Formats: sequence, C-alpha cells, structure tokens
Amino acid sequence: MSGRLAIVGLGPGDERYLTREAYDALQTADALYGYGPYLDRVPARQGQARHASDNREEGARAEAALRHAAAGGCAAIVSGGDPGVFAMAASVCEAIESGPQTWRSLDIAIVPGITAMLAVAARAGAPLGHDFCALSLSDNLKPWDVIERRLDAAASAGFVIAIYNPISRARPWQLGKAFALLARRLGADTPVIFGRAVGRPDENLTVATLADSGGIPADMASLIIVGSRETRVIARPGLSPLVYTPRAVEGVGA
Repeated sequence: MSGRLAIVGLGPGDERYLTREAYDALQTADALYGYGPYLDRVPARQGQARHASDNREEGARAEAALRHAAAGGCAAIVSGGDPGVFAMAASVCEAIESGPQTWRSLDIAIVPGITAMLAVAARAGAPLGHDFCALSLSDNLKPWDVIERRLDAAASAGFVIAIYNPISRARPWQLGKAFALLARRLGADTPVIFGRAVGRPDENLTVATLADSGGIPADMASLIIVGSRETRVIARPGLSPLVYTPRAVEGVGA
C-alpha cells in the first residue's frame, strides 16, 4: 500500500502563524522528519515517531521520509517558513526525480507556510509592494560569482531584494561584500530592513540605510530586505517607521 508524504511549512515561528492545513498534516503523520530546531517547534504526540537530522542533511532526510511513505506510512517533513522557498520541497522533488519509480506514485502534498520575507515585510510596512526578488547568500549549492551577478542584476533592474541566509560562522564576509556590491547601483540612503527571528519571542526589527548597514549584526536567523530606488520610509514620532515601495513606477499614469 502506498503512503503519503507532506512537506509542511511551519511559518516564521509562533504557532499562530501555522495554517490549519499544516496543523492537520502534522497531526495525521505517524512520523516527522526535519532539522532538529524545527522539529522542536512541533508539540510531541504520543505514538508519533520523530527523526531529527542536521541542517545540511536535506537529501538524506528527504529519502528517509520517502522510504517511510513508500512502505505505507504517513510521513511529514517540516520546514521553517515555506517549504518551497530555499527549503525542503525542492530536496524532495530532487530525490523523487533521481529515486526509484515507486516514489513517483506516492501521494505528495506540499503545504505552504509564511516565509521569512513576508513576515519581515509585514512588520516593516509594505517594502514588497512593487516588484521584488529573493536571493540566498549561501554558496553551499552555488558559486559566489553567481550570487554576485544576480545581486548586481537585481539592483540594476530596480527590484527590492529579500536576502536569505545572509551570514554564518563559515561565511562571515559575504554580507559585507554584498552590501558593497549593491552600493555601486543603489544610493547610500536606500532603506535596508534587518528582521531577526520575526514571529518568535526574541524577534528584532531594525530599519537602516545602505550606508549604515555594515555595522548592524546579522546571523542565520536574519532576513534582510534591501529597498529599490523607489522604496520610501515614513517617519512616525514615537512609533516605528513604515517602509514601503509604491505600486506605481514614478512617471507612470501621471
């Protein structure tokens, strides 16, 4: 009997961001697979097996869950945010493409969640109100020169840029290099939003300019949004500023 595999987005952290579909998928699974800290967000349920693995073991994690489903089980892989954004859904699809034919007949459900750039954007205002893109600064799966070309192209084209995986212990230099590259295309006063652990008790949001961004700390729990030439900041006395990108390009419809 063929089983089922759900790849579940947990959202940015707090359980209030978990969709009903995601909750149901987690409740019905007889086995959960995931990066340990993400599994820790899911309350333990009696009779449900839990298989934690390291952050860089996506392929092995996907294959283990697929084998469980192929044996007739009901498995769920958990991802922070949305599973289709720099997360486990792509790893599962890769495993299915290269794996045994029986995996292609499994019932696969990809359950969306609120990804980090949407959570940070909502806290800040509406920085993604016009065209935007998302880039990961991690060079584990692509070379750094590709990252540089994409950053340059995005800034040149006028996209707001959401930056995932901005910095780590193994990559302490990349974020500074990315800011220096963006400064060639964008003004020093371009708004930059640093969102750390948004949706969790220790969340922090900082709005700065591109010129001042080099001195602001970030880590792998951070999501950074770099504005475009059109992005604006509305100062509000006694309140956090609102950062937004107008929906219309200047001069259109005037």
